[in-house]
Amino acid sequence: NDRHQLAEVEERMLARIVKRWRVAGVTVRQGARIDASVTIGQDAVIEAGVVLRGATTIGKGAVVDVGSVLTDVVVDDEAVLKPYTVAQSSTIGKKAQIGPFSHLRPESAIGDDAHVGNFVETKKTTLKKGAKANHLAYLGDGVVGEGANVGAGTIFCNYDGFQKHTTVIEDGAFIGSDSQLVAPVRIGKGAYVATGTTVTRDV
Repeated sequence: NDRHQLAEVEERMLARIVKRWRVAGVTVRQGARIDASVTIGQDAVIEAGVVLRGATTIGKGAVVDVGSVLTDVVVDDEAVLKPYTVAQSSTIGKKAQIGPFSHLRPESAIGDDAHVGNFVETKKTTLKKGAKANHLAYLGDGVVGEGANVGAGTIFCNYDGFQKHTTVIEDGAFIGSDSQLVAPVRIGKGAYVATGTTVTRDV
């Protein structure tokens, strides 16, 4: 009959969902909010203030820490999402580490054992197995190869004002801090880009 009554009903329904997952072997802390459409694997941990929306799937033994908001995200087994991770329409591989304060925008694909750290934003970007971008980076329209390292403050300059372009970093490459990669550009396997470089052609 009114918004207060609607809120009371919603609380009851959300409590039923949480109970169902706790009985199934998931740790769900007080204050987490889980849509009915979400699926969660056994021994996963969902901390306080987490919001899981839409077609989100959490794998076995994964940890979603305080304040994270996931919408239509697939999280594989044993991945760790540190506090205040925000992700949408993305995939996160086994034992990957995300956050704190990371933002995965749509079509981000984070591989097994990859790291996306604090204040890193990805968009339509793939990080392959073991790749790392641990601090303060923007990775848009890119592919980061296995074991590659993207230094703090690195930016993929993917938009020229008219079109979006792709940055490719091949396996094992090292991108020094505060570098700008002006797409379209490719950094070769095992290449080294020194700190503060503006890259305008293939390395």
